Amino acid sequence: MSRYLYALVPLLVLLAAISLACIAGYLIIQGFDADVPLRKIVRKSTQLFLLLSIIPAMFYLKLSKQELGFAEKPVFFKQLLQGFALGFLTLMPVFIMLYLLGINIVDTSQPWTWAWIIQKLSIELLLALLISLFEEPIFRGILLAGLIRKLPVMPAVFITAFYYAILHFLDSKTPIPKQNLDVFSGFQLLGEAFINLLNPDILAAFSSLFLVGIFLGLLRTRVPASLGLCIGCHTSWVWQIKMNKNLFNTDYHSDYLYLVSSYDGVIGLLVTLWLAIPIVVYLSSWYAGAYRQQSENHS
Repeated sequence: MSRYLYALVPLLVLLAAISLACIAGYLIIQGFDADVPLRKIVRKSTQLFLLLSIIPAMFYLKLSKQELGFAEKPVFFKQLLQGFALGFLTLMPVFIMLYLLGINIVDTSQPWTWAWIIQKLSIELLLALLISLFEEPIFRGILLAGLIRKLPVMPAVFITAFYYAILHFLDSKTPIPKQNLDVFSGFQLLGEAFINLLNPDILAAFSSLFLVGIFLGLLRTRVPASLGLCIGCHTSWVWQIKMNKNLFNTDYHSDYLYLVSSYDGVIGLLVTLWLAIPIVVYLSSWYAGAYRQQSENHS
């Protein structure tokens, strides 16, 4: 049982990163007279500290690049393209369904010129890649590799997916006027952010992101040194979601609106059910194979 307490280590790292970010946010605003909301600085600083935590964690756990999931450069770049294709094939059916059901309607207010479309495609692709290059080395890299050192693969995948999902909702929308800021303001936002995790309205989006984390975790553990696949797949998903926001609007009067959440107008019940299919099929075959092997060993 004690080894499962190891699953709380990432929470401690997260709390440390956020605490540093809360203090750094206050110092940045005061020192540089920045006219940026504290919550935004805290969020970006937290991401930076989490990313930087990879380096000491690698040395402490003595993880090699391959254990983190990084293949050799030629293979890594090939994986990026393969993962991108996989992401496109797995999520595009969802967008087709959203359009056919009338949940997504074409945004006629956009210019719809080739130059505008190409510009949006390029910018959103770059942003999606940056997001994936931040999140995947942390979650499917250092966190998953570290947990597998102490836990069986499947619990490690599920725990990683849980942390991945909650990080998307660890936020507070409360604005704090600059004149009211003090060194504890960031911690006030932190408390509100954790309370937000209990909001039942995030359940649909949370379940989708949880399954996203499981899907990527299974992909990472099934193929050795496959972080490139995860980054490519994640990039493709984020890119499609961002382009969906540019090209379509959500019809809030649709009879099928319950299939999406307010988080981004895409993830929700439909994505959860869609991703659950390959995950259930894989886990069923995996456990069936493990059971057969166990039976052969006893016979």
